[in-house]
Amino acid sequence: MESMTGPALFGQMTALAAPTRSRLLLALERNELTVNELRSILQLPQSTISRHLKLLGADGWVEARAEGTSRHYRLASHSLNPASRRLWHIVRDEITHTTAAEHDVRRTQAVLSERSTRSQQFFSTSAGQWDKMRIELFGRRADVALLGLFDESWTIADLGCGTGPVTQSLAPFVNRVIAVDESSAMLSAARKRLHEVDNVDIRNGRLEALPLADGEVDVALLFLVLHYVTDPARVISEAVRVLKRGGRLLVLDMMPHERQDLRQTMGHLWQGFDQATLGGWMQEAGLEHFRYTGLPADPEAKGPTLFAATGKRPAAAKSSSRKKADAVPLMKTA
Repeated sequence: MESMTGPALFGQMTALAAPTRSRLLLALERNELTVNELRSILQLPQSTISRHLKLLGADGWVEARAEGTSRHYRLASHSLNPASRRLWHIVRDEITHTTAAEHDVRRTQAVLSERSTRSQQFFSTSAGQWDKMRIELFGRRADVALLGLFDESWTIADLGCGTGPVTQSLAPFVNRVIAVDESSAMLSAARKRLHEVDNVDIRNGRLEALPLADGEVDVALLFLVLHYVTDPARVISEAVRVLKRGGRLLVLDMMPHERQDLRQTMGHLWQGFDQATLGGWMQEAGLEHFRYTGLPADPEAKGPTLFAATGKRPAAAKSSSRKKADAVPLMKTA
């Protein structure tokens, strides 16, 4: 076994020997990025970035997924063996505080900010027509996914509430709805819609840093919002943080599609989500009992087919043996 592992590891060491490739991996460990974005971050020609990515991919350091006509790259952290992971950690510690890497971090922040700006520009100009556009694109049948949530004792977080139609539907059936959105224009429209509803709490905040306490809600809802965020995995993790033990996350969004026009017309950053990708993010965030169900197509809808996905935050451990077992992965990731 050593004769096979040794040469393979030596090859990976060679791949990391180039400073440019190490900088690429550092950027891709933190974010999923396209070649064009990496070009802006490292300030190198596109051909150079592509050549280094090809070498890193051949040695198993990076993985890519297709998103329309683009390919998004990230560090293949889940498929690295323990020896490769230790090797990367040694290299990462050496380059993290170099001047080049620090400049890369600042340029990465600018790239991610540009992504977010595309969606925010859409929201700031579309609040008045949002309801009509949403119904024309997705139809009215998407609301069926909410029927399984209603319980009069629950507190529900409507994350990315927009103008508040989902909050309005939920409020009569639950104890309280906390509606959160980053767009001031959307929240202004939501306040007008919900001004007579006394069990709704409207809060301004980012989905990546929710203005909610740990374990504040029974259910967190991401209703047709995940395709607008730069980092869905981070948003899901933040939603799990605010769930009570035993609470549930419901994601309603688009299945994978080829509608490139939605990027320009509605500011979409993602062209849908498949079961494997979303399930992986939910599992990493600590959810269990993941379910992904395609919804019936609405003949009046002009947009892609939707799905409803749920995951449950585990209840508190009931025995010392369970606590001991649960402690193992926590120690490994500390």
